[in-house]
This record gives sequence, structure tokens and C-alpha cells, in this order.
Amino acid sequence: MSVRLDHGEDTLNEVHEINVTPFIDVMLVLLIIFMVAAPLATVDIQVNLPAASAEPQPRPDKPLYLTVKSDLTLTLGNDPVNRDLLRSTLDAATSSAKDTRIFLRADKTVPYGDVIEVMNLLRAAGFLKVALVGLEKVPAP
Repeated sequence: MSVRLDHGEDTLNEVHEINVTPFIDVMLVLLIIFMVAAPLATVDIQVNLPAASAEPQPRPDKPLYLTVKSDLTLTLGNDPVNRDLLRSTLDAATSSAKDTRIFLRADKTVPYGDVIEVMNLLRAAGFLKVALVGLEKVPAP
């Protein structure tokens, strides 16, 4: 015994909507893959960096030193500089010559992230020639 449940209409209505369920499924799978793979991509290796033994390079007649003190204040030469005014102070000191080499020196106790932040300020100001200053290793006699 069979029963016909439709009302005699054999045409199907057109659906004008995109079925987003497969897209959501793909996005969830990608999310899970990235959540699993992201912690594996980080590298946690302890490194003790050696002292530089490179030969000293000739210095300009009047080098422009930017110093990061242990209290994270900045000085340009011997004058204190506010971080917000660093760009204008450097422009005034270099006569807007962006190719001037800036010698960046930081106290040993300054965290690495803060040194990079100062380098980012220099890059934002347009000064791309930055030299890091450190103590020269004296060979043992």
C-alpha cells in the first residue's frame, strides 16, 4: 500500500540563497588546524650571544648618539629627549638628512623589547641607518 504525500505539483521552487554550511565547516576545520599548529611554530631556544670580535669601523667626525638609559629615558648626545619629540629633535640635529647614521647605545639592564621599540621609533622617523654600540672586546695578551 502506498500513499502519495505531495499535492500533485512536480516543480521544485528555486532557492536563491547560498548554502553557507559547507563554508562554515571548512572555516572551523581551518581554525582547529591553526589552533593546533600555532603553538608548534614558536621557537623557545635559550641563546647566550657571544661578544663581538669584529674590527672597529671608522667613526664619523661628529657621531650622533641616541642613548637609552636604564630608566628608559632617551638622550640625544647629552640632551634629554622626549619620545614624542624624537622625530623633530632628530630632524633638527641632522638638518633633515635621513641618511645620517644614528648610533644607538643602551644600558645593559634595558630589556631587549625596549631597545627594539626605540629602533621602531627611529624607523618611523625615517632614519634607517642605525648602528648598535657596544663594548669592544679586547684580545687577551
